[in-house]
Amino acid sequence: MVKNFFISVISQEKKEEKRGSVEFQIVNFTNKIKRLTSHLELHRKDYLSQRGLRKILGKRQRLLSYLFKKNRVGYKELISKLDIRESKIP
Repeated sequence: MVKNFFISVISQEKKEEKRGSVEFQIVNFTNKIKRLTSHLELHRKDYLSQRGLRKILGKRQRLLSYLFKKNRVGYKELISKLDIRESKIP
């Protein structure tokens, strides 16, 4: 059910924005994070997947801070659409 939601969000993003845009990349990373999180619930000792998850979280965090600096309104809309927490941005 969660996967279908993110696929619909991505399909909407494809129509509105280009694939290289910051918003699309954040949506894509969020989808990967959800998949890896559900994988790690089953396989708790999969340390390579844990490392990959941390790397993707860091990339998404950097993109979110960039978006916050460049477009605060777009940042707020994306955060509410994806239902993720606001980060502590310096």
